[in-house]
Amino acid sequence: MTSEAPTRAYRRLSVEERRSQLLDAALELFAHNAPEDVSLDDVAEAAGVSRPLVYRYFPGGKQQLYEAALRSAAEELEHCFDEPAEGPLTARLSRALDRYLTFVAGHDAGFSALLQGGSVVETSRATAIVDGVRRAAAEHILRHLEVAEPDLRLRMTVRMWITAVEAASLIWLDEGKQPDVAELRDWLVEQFVACVIVTAGRDPQTAAAVRGALAMEAAEGAVGALARRVLPVVGDAAHLL
Repeated sequence: MTSEAPTRAYRRLSVEERRSQLLDAALELFAHNAPEDVSLDDVAEAAGVSRPLVYRYFPGGKQQLYEAALRSAAEELEHCFDEPAEGPLTARLSRALDRYLTFVAGHDAGFSALLQGGSVVETSRATAIVDGVRRAAAEHILRHLEVAEPDLRLRMTVRMWITAVEAASLIWLDEGKQPDVAELRDWLVEQFVACVIVTAGRDPQTAAAVRGALAMEAAEGAVGALARRVLPVVGDAAHLL
């Protein structure tokens, strides 16, 4: 009589699947612990693999793994603002923020690791990865404003708004994802409009960009509701139309 032990179904992961598994585990750990407190043994245990396997994929050790995890999250976030030039500016921003906030909501650990971790481990590569997300988002927004060579005030305005979006997203996570994501998205779009209108009062280049954007909003019938929400806060901006 022969007995046959039951076998468990096993699927060998591809190189990319295994790498992705290790990066996901690392992001989760880095999001809740200072990078110096996370060991390769921790990553191996979280991923359910051996320490030598982690080294096989990341021979540079923890620093290489940390930077690769940051880069993985950064690449996804950069794509969020890659929006086609279709429709009024506020609609484009809304679609981009929908993707951005979907990422934040679904990958809160990775988002926290990306935004907070870059200031914990001071290396030029880690800092460049984090800053690259902000620069890519700014470039996309300036392209939608149709400004080929933005001056200092407009660049500062866009970068400040991106910083505000990051801060609001982190607070949103801390507050249990309140308010509702749609309300948060609309509020951030309105903040952007308010910021550029204020800058337009000081900068002719921004004023020209705002006139073009508002003209498209008007053509699409979108400026009415937007104006009712934003203009009372920033003052009468009718001269920009």
